Amino acid sequence: MTAIPFVTLNDPQYGEPITVSPLIRRIVANNPSKFTYHGTGTYIVGSGTGSNGQVAVIDPGPQLDSHRDALVQALQGRRVVAILVTHCHADHSPLAAWLKDHTGAPTVGFGPHPRVDDPDADDPITGDDNAPDEDADAEPDADIAPADQPAVIEESTDYDFQPDLIVGDGEVAAVGDGWTIRAVHTPGHTSNHLCFAFDAEQALFTGDHIMGWSTTVIGPPDGDMRAYFDSLRKVQGRHDHTYWPTHGAPVTDTQPFIQAFLAHRLDREAQVLAAVRSGQTTIADMVEVLYADVRKELHKPAARSVLAHLVKLVDDGLVAIDEGTPRLRAVYRPT
Repeated sequence: MTAIPFVTLNDPQYGEPITVSPLIRRIVANNPSKFTYHGTGTYIVGSGTGSNGQVAVIDPGPQLDSHRDALVQALQGRRVVAILVTHCHADHSPLAAWLKDHTGAPTVGFGPHPRVDDPDADDPITGDDNAPDEDADAEPDADIAPADQPAVIEESTDYDFQPDLIVGDGEVAAVGDGWTIRAVHTPGHTSNHLCFAFDAEQALFTGDHIMGWSTTVIGPPDGDMRAYFDSLRKVQGRHDHTYWPTHGAPVTDTQPFIQAFLAHRLDREAQVLAAVRSGQTTIADMVEVLYADVRKELHKPAARSVLAHLVKLVDDGLVAIDEGTPRLRAVYRPT
């Protein structure tokens, strides 16, 4: 597998608004896990100076009292003009409703998380609510969070989030004193995932599309591997100077980093195809081999990741199934 040059975020400084660039501050929520790394990084964007300094907040984060209180302190003396949400997983969007009530600022996103029928929802292995969620952020082969940190199960989706302002690709998401933020639609991790382009610093807030510490789970039915490949190439073509992910450290050498991301995904796709061609006909068998060095409780999101690759491979005509559509318990064979 291609190695990705992840950057270690050594000290998250929970609850502290840290100035990370001239126009950006970050506050990390104290919700670390094997799926969120050190926690959710909420960004406060804009100078925020003077008695009416205008700022936008990106990914206000989970329902966590300590994080809410930290945001109250950090936003004193500032005027929040927009609350931007990259997507509706429960470590990103739930505090948006409170922040709207607290500040009067509108919430902004691509739209609510769609409700889609999951043919594997009743699967006794992957449908177990007590197991790590298949829609968690980090891919299981990047199990690099602090070793003494237990795996925390995040509620997967915030279906209650309904943005006040729906923005599409390239549309203005927020405007402040001397700065503009535009939406960049990047489906794949979820169909409604947005990145946010901050032209004043040639930066891109990447949510979970590109994380600083791990690759991202693409979990069908809403997650789509082909869309994710396309979105990675779309971001690659932008040539942003810095990526600011919601989890992990910033990426400053962006082109080699995203090229490694793409190569890693292509390597995994090749492994899945090779597994099918070698006679491994079920996803369970493939996970046992491809994720042999990963903790068993992470095999649930691993299965979803393999399924995402198989959906694409079936669509490409390289893999076939005996009956129906690709799902976790289907039997796969090479074409």
